[in-house]
Amino acid sequence: MQASSSRLHRCLQVFAVLQWVFSFLGLAQVCLAALLLASLSRAWILVVLYLVWLYGDRDTPQAGGRRLDWVRNWAIWRHFRDYFPMSLIKTAELDPSHNYLFGFHPHGVLVTGAFGSFCTEATGFSRLFPGLRPHLLMLPCWFYLPLFRDYIMCAGLVSSNKASVAYLLSRPGGGQVAVLAVGGPLEALEAKPGALSLRIRNQKGFVKLALEHGASLVPVFSFGENDLFQQFPNPPGSWVRRVQETLQPLLTVALPLFHGRLGLLLPFRKPIHTVVGAPIPVRRSPRPSRAEVDALHALYVERLTQLFEEHKARYGVPADRHLVLT
Repeated sequence: MQASSSRLHRCLQVFAVLQWVFSFLGLAQVCLAALLLASLSRAWILVVLYLVWLYGDRDTPQAGGRRLDWVRNWAIWRHFRDYFPMSLIKTAELDPSHNYLFGFHPHGVLVTGAFGSFCTEATGFSRLFPGLRPHLLMLPCWFYLPLFRDYIMCAGLVSSNKASVAYLLSRPGGGQVAVLAVGGPLEALEAKPGALSLRIRNQKGFVKLALEHGASLVPVFSFGENDLFQQFPNPPGSWVRRVQETLQPLLTVALPLFHGRLGLLLPFRKPIHTVVGAPIPVRRSPRPSRAEVDALHALYVERLTQLFEEHKARYGVPADRHLVLT
């Protein structure tokens, strides 16, 4: 009986992860196809009404989105969490009267740890950080896709454009958390088991936004994020990498050639530990100088490195391994 229950739980975990991977890679296309088929049927009037409503709702992804707590609390996310398993670790108190900009590292292939920790309640975000509302920033292109954009906003995903971040960080009364995968899509091309390479040296736009709005910066490191998938060899300078880097600006998304268990898109069962560091207080500067941006960026990199070094032994990183900042 116990063995049967264990097999059931593992099957539910696999299903939870597969539906999540599908939502990343195939749900948008299904939504578009469904809308097209509906427009060719007797339901065309519903499509017209939805498109009219959609036009009026076009700014919502950059105005805090439309988060639904009941979606974030779906039981399926607990099975998703247990598949890896996944945990969220708090290292310092965060005052809910302030707004925060979380810098998430590394990007990984599908920012799995960021989704599990900040788009669901499976790892207990609201219990660990009461009074705070996390919003994971996603490329703006995804919010042009009908139906799909409404689904992802339910989990707290919002556009990553400047207006969207500014909206969150300028909210009176605080309590808003903008979560940004700082390395961006190109960092996904480095996401391989054991990799510790972070694209951060020239990533300073998020620091400038924090200064403009006086939002505290919080470094976040997700141990195990890069261990979930294997990638086709694409070292810098190879023809594969050149093609990937050429297509990225055109498509706005990266195209890592990855695979998981059994050669499929099912990620490996590797633990993910997402560690949230201490906040870096930021004094508001509506028009920050380059020197201010550089100084705060250097402090952020220092705190991120310190966070990694303090926790790496606990999560299986050898003592002689260190972050590679590019």
